[in-house]
Amino acid sequence: MSASVLSDYVRSALMPLVAAIDEEGHYPEAFLRGLGALGGFVAPRDLARQLEVTTLVGRYCGSTAFLVWCQSTCAWYLEHAPNEAVRARYLEPVVRAELLAGTGMSNPVKHLAGIEKIQLAARREGEGYRLEGTLPWVSNVGPGHLAMVAAAVGNEGYAMFVVRCGADGMEILDCPAFSGMEGTQTKSLRMREYRVDAPEVIAHPQQFAAFIQRIKPGFVLGQAAIGFGIVQGSLRDIRASNAARAQINSFLDDQGPALAEELAALEAQARELAPAAQSGTAAVLPVLRLRARVSELALRATQSAALHAGAQGYLMSHPAQRRLREALFVAIVTPALKQLRKEIRDLERIEAEAA
Repeated sequence: MSASVLSDYVRSALMPLVAAIDEEGHYPEAFLRGLGALGGFVAPRDLARQLEVTTLVGRYCGSTAFLVWCQSTCAWYLEHAPNEAVRARYLEPVVRAELLAGTGMSNPVKHLAGIEKIQLAARREGEGYRLEGTLPWVSNVGPGHLAMVAAAVGNEGYAMFVVRCGADGMEILDCPAFSGMEGTQTKSLRMREYRVDAPEVIAHPQQFAAFIQRIKPGFVLGQAAIGFGIVQGSLRDIRASNAARAQINSFLDDQGPALAEELAALEAQARELAPAAQSGTAAVLPVLRLRARVSELALRATQSAALHAGAQGYLMSHPAQRRLREALFVAIVTPALKQLRKEIRDLERIEAEAA
């Protein structure tokens, strides 16, 4: 897929939907499937290119960029799954967006960081498992979609699975209304005696720790691209506002050129980290630091864009108002900015003690 084809597709297929996605909670399913047909979910084989795709989408709509991250990250999990059967069954349909997929790893990632209890429990049953529990805040899910989830397996540790949303033993529940990102089809998944067969196991307990270590840098790095796109959109909003109000806007903090310079440096870092994440050699600490800085930049850039727009930036219809809420989501979604800072501190302490 050429860059021009992708850019044309995003402008023609996504731009007309942005208001409905933000204001009406429209879920852009057709756009996601079209993106898959064009080859837009390439994270398993070209993470650097995936960052570019997600960034381009985020320039127009942060909600949809998050969905692109969900889909591409599920493909990332499957590509690196230690069990060939699950990869053979699901990878290509997810890459082509014939099967849409949500990553239900917010709770496990927080749990592994010592922040909250894990919500799903699994017990072995033959070569498969039975799942129990309710998993909140799973995005890009609905009847017929897949979700990638993890559970505690007694005293063995943890395991990760592919589940089919709405199948026997699972109930899809609505979440409370968000201030933004309502178009991301975010639900809670309640499982009661949900059966996972052997070909749906991504990682068994003895494989889980190594698997998480393998996929985490790409998981986190992919989220940075959502922020890149939102900042790029904010810079465009700032330029548009300055066409009529440049003189008075010069008194504001966080001017466009300085924000653009900061963004370019972070994007360059991401391009350098992507090949190592792809090959499995990336250290996680630089990725966490980058992700935290992207969150901070997105918050500053979107606030600056709204202030540059003045009273118009307080209108629900103005893109700067939408981007403010999208940037706040980037700073809240797992790993949230506070979790990133905690993990960075913990890893820095370990490095200092080892020195």
